[in-house]
Amino acid sequence: MTQPGKTIDYFAYASNLNKRQMQERCPDAKPRFSAVLPNYKLIFAGWSRTWHGGTASIKPFRGEKVRGAIYEVTEAGIKQLEKYDVGYGRMNVTVFDEDNQPHQAVAFIKSGQLEEALPSKEYVAVIKQGYRDWTIG
Repeated sequence: MTQPGKTIDYFAYASNLNKRQMQERCPDAKPRFSAVLPNYKLIFAGWSRTWHGGTASIKPFRGEKVRGAIYEVTEAGIKQLEKYDVGYGRMNVTVFDEDNQPHQAVAFIKSGQLEEALPSKEYVAVIKQGYRDWTIG
């Protein structure tokens, strides 16, 4: 059980990288820094009625890395995000900042069998804007 007011580092790697979307979904989130999750790969899977295509998830993959960012959020903020990320579960991860320092964080990962699927152009555009927001290459 977390204490009230305690914050959590949340690792965003897809549409929640988009600062405008994140502000709408979780107004109390504070952007902190860009980060890398080693030995994972970004995939698109399933079907989203909202996005009309596959949505992002991560899966273990040696030698790959997922670029993303850390937001500081409250437990209430995480619960708010869970309302949008239906079909995802929380996973504790260790990410690395620009100085290669490790940080413990929570990421959302799709549950169940993941059949890869193409994302919609709109969804990819939101993610690409997130990369620009964080100046991630």
